Amino acid sequence: MAEAMFQTFDEKANPAQGAPHVKALRAELKARGLDGFVIPRTDEHQNEYVPASSERLAWLTGFLGSWGTAIVLADQAAIFVDGRYTVQVREQVDINAFTPEHLIDSPPEAWLEKHLKPGQKLGFDPWLHTADGTKRLEKACAAAKATLVAVESNPVDTVWADRPAPPLAQVMLHKPAYAGEDAHDKLKRIQAKLTAQGSDALVITDAHAVAWAFNIRGGDVGHTPLPLGFAIVPREGKAELFMDGRKFSNTVRSAVSDLAEIADPVALDKALSRLGQSGAKVKFDASSASSRLVSLLENAGGQADVGVDMIALMKAVKNQAEIAGSRAAHARDGAAMTRFLAWFDREAISEKLTEIDATIALEGFRRDTGVLKDVSFPSIAGAGPNAAIPHYKVSTASNRRIEKGIFLIDSGAQYEDGTTDITRTMVVGPATAEMKDRFTRVLKGHIAIDTVVFPKGVSGAQIDAFARSPLWEAGLDFDHGTGHGIGSYLSVHEGPQRIAKTGVTPLEAGMMLSNEPGFYKAGHWGIRIENLILVEKREIEGAEREMLGFETLSFAPIDLNLVEPKLLTADERAWLNAYHAKTRAIVGPHLDAETMKWLETATREI
Repeated sequence: MAEAMFQTFDEKANPAQGAPHVKALRAELKARGLDGFVIPRTDEHQNEYVPASSERLAWLTGFLGSWGTAIVLADQAAIFVDGRYTVQVREQVDINAFTPEHLIDSPPEAWLEKHLKPGQKLGFDPWLHTADGTKRLEKACAAAKATLVAVESNPVDTVWADRPAPPLAQVMLHKPAYAGEDAHDKLKRIQAKLTAQGSDALVITDAHAVAWAFNIRGGDVGHTPLPLGFAIVPREGKAELFMDGRKFSNTVRSAVSDLAEIADPVALDKALSRLGQSGAKVKFDASSASSRLVSLLENAGGQADVGVDMIALMKAVKNQAEIAGSRAAHARDGAAMTRFLAWFDREAISEKLTEIDATIALEGFRRDTGVLKDVSFPSIAGAGPNAAIPHYKVSTASNRRIEKGIFLIDSGAQYEDGTTDITRTMVVGPATAEMKDRFTRVLKGHIAIDTVVFPKGVSGAQIDAFARSPLWEAGLDFDHGTGHGIGSYLSVHEGPQRIAKTGVTPLEAGMMLSNEPGFYKAGHWGIRIENLILVEKREIEGAEREMLGFETLSFAPIDLNLVEPKLLTADERAWLNAYHAKTRAIVGPHLDAETMKWLETATREI
C-alpha cells in the first residue's frame, strides 16, 4: 500500500456549516450568561500550525486559512482576515452568517467598540489570547461600557460534538549530532541569562522553544515536529516539563528526566501558584504566553515580566552542527528539486499536468531520499492566475491544469538535519517579453540580497529595499516580506529575524533566512525566486567595522528561459553562472546520468 501523502488536497470544511454551528454556539453562550464570544485561530502556544483539536475557527466558520478571528454576538457575527485571505474567506464562509472584515481596515477591537452594547458580557478563552491581546479586548469592552469575561472552559468545545482528541504523538530525542549542543548546556545558558536579568524563573510557552531547549521533537501538529507542552526553568535547580506522560517511551522519559521533572500539564497551575506565592519575578514571552498563565502568577502574588522571548534569539543563531546539517539537507533537497524540475520540463509541455500532479510528484522525489520526515508547509503550486496568489494552497476544488505560461511552486521539507524552503518559477512554452522583464527584475533583487555586505548591527528592515529596487525602477513592488527566519528541524517560519519593513532584529552570524522577492500580476501570473541563506562574517581588508554577508544554502536551477540577459549587469550574469556551476557541483553527485545531462543544459552559462 502506498504511503499517505504529507500534503492533502481535500477541503474539510464548507460554508454550509457556519449557520448551524453559530446557532449552537449562541445557545451555549446564552446558557452561560454571555452576550458574545471571541474565537481566534490559534492554540495555547500561539502556534502557526495547530492540532485538529484546536481548529475551532475552521469548525465554526468553514474558514481554512492559517490566521483569522471570529466574533459571535447574539444578533451578528464577523470574521476578520488579513489581505492574504480576502478572496478565500468569501469562498469558504457563509457570509450571511459571518460578515467578512479586513484586519487593518476594521480590526476586531474597533468592531467591538461599534457593536457591543452597554452592560453586555463578552466571553474569551484566556488560554488563546496573549496578555497584550487581552488588554486590547478589555479596552474595547470598556469603550463600549461592556465587560470582558474569561471563561473556564471554551464554549466552542462544548458544542463541537465530534471534536478530535488532543494529540498524543510520541516525543523523540533530537540527536546530538544534529542539535550540536547538549540540552544541559542550553538550560545553563538560560539560567545564566535569568541571573543576569535578575529574574527567578522563565515560563516557556512557545512549543518551538521547549523543543529547542530540551533537544526533543514530536508530531503533535502538521509540518513542524513539535511536542506540545510547557516548561519552567528556575534560576537555580532543575527545570520542570509539563507534557502528557503518555507521549514518552521509557527510553525518552529516562533521558528527559535527567534534565527536568516531568509533570502532567494540569500541574502547571500549581507550579505557577507556588512561584507567585513566593513573590517570584517570572519571565514570559509576550508573543506566546497566554493571559491565563500571566494572570495566574500575578493573582498568586508573583511579578510577571512579559517581554521578548530570551530563547528566540538563542535558537535563531545556529551552531556549527546545525549549519552543517542544513547544508547536507539542502544538497539532498536540491537534488530532489532538480529531479522534479527535469521531470516537469519533460511532462508539462503536454499541458496535461495539474497543480496537484506537480505537488504529488515533488513530494515523491523528496520521499525518494529515504529520510523525508514531512513537508515543511503545504506546497504553493500555482499555474497561471493562481501563481499570482502569494499564499495560494491548491485543493481539489481549485486545481488548475498547467498550460502554457507561468507555473510557480514554493515548497519545503523536514529532515532531521535541516528544514528547507525553496521557490522556483518556470515557464511552459515561450515566455512573453513582460514575463522576462518581471522575472529578471525579481532575479536582480534576489542577487542584490545574496551579495549584500553590511555592518554588524544592521537589521533586515535596512536591507529589504535592496530586493525591491529593480522593481521600483519600473514602478512595481510586492506586498510580502523579502525573507523570514528558518528553524533547524523546527518551524519553516522562525523569528525574530526577518528581511522586511518590520524586521527590526539585528542580523547575526549563524542566523538563517529566506531570500524571496517576487512580483504578482493579479489575475494572470506570479513570480517568486527563493533560496535560503546563512548570515556569515565577511573579512574585508581595511574594514573599520565587523562586516556580515550571506552564504547561499539552496541549490536548484533558475529557469533561464525567463531571464532577459540584457537587463543583467556583468556582475549579475557572473553571479548566475557561478550559482549554476555550484548547483551542478553540489547536487550533481546525487543525480542519475539522465538528470545530470538535463541539469548541464538547464544551467548553461549565459
